[in-house]
Amino acid sequence: MTGASINSHLDWLESEAIYILREVAAECERPVLLFSGGKDSCVLLRLAEKAFRPGRFPFPLMHIDTGHNFDEVIAFRDRRAGELGERLIVRSVEDSIKRGTVVLRRETDSRNAAQAVTLLESIEEFGFDACIGGARRDEEKARAKERIFSFRDEFGQWDPKAQRPELWNLYNTRVHPGENMRVFPISNWTELDVWQYIARESIDLPEIYYAHQREVVRRNGLLVPVTPLTRPGEGDQVETLSVRFRTVGDISCTCPVASEAADVTAIIAETAVTDITERGATRMDDQTSEASMERRKKEGYF
Repeated sequence: MTGASINSHLDWLESEAIYILREVAAECERPVLLFSGGKDSCVLLRLAEKAFRPGRFPFPLMHIDTGHNFDEVIAFRDRRAGELGERLIVRSVEDSIKRGTVVLRRETDSRNAAQAVTLLESIEEFGFDACIGGARRDEEKARAKERIFSFRDEFGQWDPKAQRPELWNLYNTRVHPGENMRVFPISNWTELDVWQYIARESIDLPEIYYAHQREVVRRNGLLVPVTPLTRPGEGDQVETLSVRFRTVGDISCTCPVASEAADVTAIIAETAVTDITERGATRMDDQTSEASMERRKKEGYF
């Protein structure tokens, strides 16, 4: 693509996403924007600024914190919310564990899927009827089945066979008490679109998205970061490599990729030629089964 055609393409995606955000604000009583500090949610924040500034956002921000997140991302999350002057709600999987609504076999188990329980508890606590998230259809097969306005029943569950048609960008936002919508304004974006938009808009991101030196071990085709939660096993050889994260999540299941890309331009060049999705290349919890994401989504995951 030429520079003009890239901008035209991004303008179209931006316009669609802003329309969706304004539709949520107009049609839903208590929406919330899910903000983790990750790149997709940072793009959502920029889109919300364009949709609603100079006024305040018509919804708070919320993060479901596993307690096993990278420190750099949590620090960035808090700083960015403070810069925007928007309310940030944080609810913790750790609190769900203390309540007994989440039970893990081991302290080091991934808490990624357990976020669904804490999210559903938070939706009930605040009465949210729409949760705006940064998921994209190109991430994973189950996500590709999502509508932009994804209906969830009174149990917070997703049934891909019971979703509403979205012809001509007409969205049905009607929900009964206890039901809610998950709304994905950047559904039609790709990972490359996201990085090109980050470059165009000069969007700030956590530093771990860029190449840096980190200790890792090779396991099942992935580079597992060496942390107190992900310790080397017997026979693992620890290496220090130049890596970056394509996606960020729970430390116990998120891996970096080998990379020398230290700026947005270099990342765009890498992304343009990769043939592996970011989740396929970096998520240990998505390696066990093609149906794992769909199962989690049916249980209430994002």
